[in-house]
Amino acid sequence: MHRFLRPRHIPGALAILVATVAMPAAAATGETQAWITESLVIAATPADTISLDHSQRFRRDSSNGDQQTARVLLDHRIAKGVQLGGGLAFFHSGPEQELRLFQQATLTRGIFLARTRIEQRFFDTANRASWRLRQRVQASLPLGSAKGPTLVAAAELFFHLNRARPSDKTGLAVMRQQIGLRQPLSKAIDAQLLYMRQQTFRDGRPDAVVHVPWLSLSWKI
Repeated sequence: MHRFLRPRHIPGALAILVATVAMPAAAATGETQAWITESLVIAATPADTISLDHSQRFRRDSSNGDQQTARVLLDHRIAKGVQLGGGLAFFHSGPEQELRLFQQATLTRGIFLARTRIEQRFFDTANRASWRLRQRVQASLPLGSAKGPTLVAAAELFFHLNRARPSDKTGLAVMRQQIGLRQPLSKAIDAQLLYMRQQTFRDGRPDAVVHVPWLSLSWKI
C-alpha cells in the first residue's frame, strides 16, 4: 500500500502542490490570452474585508472576443484562519452577458490557502441559472524580506452542477493552474504577474487549453 509522505520543508510542499495538478493536455486545442486586473481591498472592520475589482480579458473572436469583468466581494472572519463571504460579479462580452452571485469559505494556515466557492450564473442566453462549484488550493512562499517577492502557486477545479442549456456539460469542466510572483510596490500597493494554464474538458472533441499571462495590481486601504 502506498503511503503519502509528509513534506519536511516548504519547497517540498510546493512541489507536491504543483505535481498533484500537472495533468498532460493530450490532443488539445490551444490559444493565448492576456488578462489585467485592478483591485481595491478595504479593511472595513478588523473582521470584515470588502474587495472591488475590474478586469480586462483580451481574447480571440473565436472565444467570444474581449471581455470586461466587475466584482464586489465581502469576507467576514469567523475564527482564526476561517473566512465566510460572498458577492456578485458582472461579465460583459460581445455575444454574451453574465450576472454571477457567489458564496465562499476560505481557510488559511501558514503559507497555504484553500477556498470553496459556489456560484449561480445568470446568462442572457439561458433561461435558468447555471450552478458551479469551484475548489482552489494555493501556496504563497516569501522569497526574502517583507519587501521582497512572494512565489505564488495555485490550482483550481471547476465542477458544473446542472445544465442551464441542453448543450452544457456537468461534472468536472475546467482546471486552472497558476504560478508567478507577487511584489510589493509600496506599503499599500502590490503587483502580481502570473502564468495561468486553463484547460476546459469537452466531450467528443479535443479539450481547449488557454495560456494566460495575468497582471494584477492591488491597492489596500
